[in-house]
Amino acid sequence: MNRIIIKGRLVRDPEMKTSASGVEICKFTVAVDRRMQKDKEKVTDFFDCTAFGNTGAAISKYITKGREILVEGRMESSKTEKDGVKRTWWGVTVDAFEFCGSKGDGQPSAPAQVIDEQSGMEQVDTEALPF
Repeated sequence: MNRIIIKGRLVRDPEMKTSASGVEICKFTVAVDRRMQKDKEKVTDFFDCTAFGNTGAAISKYITKGREILVEGRMESSKTEKDGVKRTWWGVTVDAFEFCGSKGDGQPSAPAQVIDEQSGMEQVDTEALPF
């Protein structure tokens, strides 16, 4: 099983591109704090994330630098070689995400939750919720 769930804040605004075959690709980085030991300072991990299609389009439209997001997906690696140096890159391929934090943080209104494309669930406008 290869599943990862992270919750953190976007380091910068998402970058949206379209592949040669017309698929929308959204790339962004999420900063996640973790505590080391009781009296030590926290350490921040940075996760490079990629979302495709409608999921990527929604993230690009509603999430901006500093906003909190919960991301669910799978870890994937890719290997490259440049100038004789082999490198391995690890990243999260996003299957689903949720908006976190409050609307009161000065950001535009966004749907309460976005589920993966396979479920066919619609986005929900938080203004329409009775609570």
